[in-house]
Amino acid sequence: MGDHSSGKSGMVRGKPANSASAEPGPVAAEHAADRLLRAPVVVLAPPRSGSTLLRLILGSHSQLHAPHETHLGQITVSVPLGPAAVAMRLLGHDQAALEHLLWDRLLHLDLVRAGKPTLVIKSPADTLIWSRLADCWHDARFVFLLRHPAAILRSWCEATGLPAEPSAGHLASYMAAVEEARRHLPGVTVTYEQLVADPAAQVGLLCDHLGVAFEPGMLNYGRHPHGPLVRGVGDWLDKIRTGRPQPARPAPAVVPAELAGVAAAWGYTAATPG
Repeated sequence: MGDHSSGKSGMVRGKPANSASAEPGPVAAEHAADRLLRAPVVVLAPPRSGSTLLRLILGSHSQLHAPHETHLGQITVSVPLGPAAVAMRLLGHDQAALEHLLWDRLLHLDLVRAGKPTLVIKSPADTLIWSRLADCWHDARFVFLLRHPAAILRSWCEATGLPAEPSAGHLASYMAAVEEARRHLPGVTVTYEQLVADPAAQVGLLCDHLGVAFEPGMLNYGRHPHGPLVRGVGDWLDKIRTGRPQPARPAPAVVPAELAGVAAAWGYTAATPG
């Protein structure tokens, strides 16, 4: 899926730093033995699309642990140029591989502490690095959560206090990433509108896809411990604090031009500004 090394550490995929005095071998391909997590569930969704609601519902299942957003893309490693970089190269690790090991260890530790067998990962920010998540966990199971783009924009502006411009363009990048991931990865698609209109049916289908039995108590997520709802790592507003899925408001009648393409791709129709 391409080269995902950021180069911040001075290590470049396929080329060891300061290699003049060493002859390191090739970077080892990552495989199942490198991972502690097994078949994690990865939710890919734009901001303000209901991903915290879905996280809380899934995390209320006896077999699923769904922690708050972890922003994996911002969790990096730094290996200085010189002997340390050569040493890591000789061990078969470049920067991306080291970061993947760190991500896997962090999340596996959290899963062990929760005492459940399966982890659910969700961070809208990490939607932008979907290919790295797929590289990190080759057995990951993907869930794509969609919402009417104009409704996402409205919710974003209400939550953040930011204006529609340039927010529409900012959100469009996340939506484009989700759509690209849908074209390249296997997975199941859920819409926010369907989820809140018939939670039992939609969550039941999702449970079937994940190979776990539907538990009606999942929908009363407020009765389960999920930790604090804090801005920056998920939704924190009053609606999510009700403890149950709430009906969706009608979507705005007009879709900004920046969001019209993805709205059509996702099956949402609305007028664009004239």
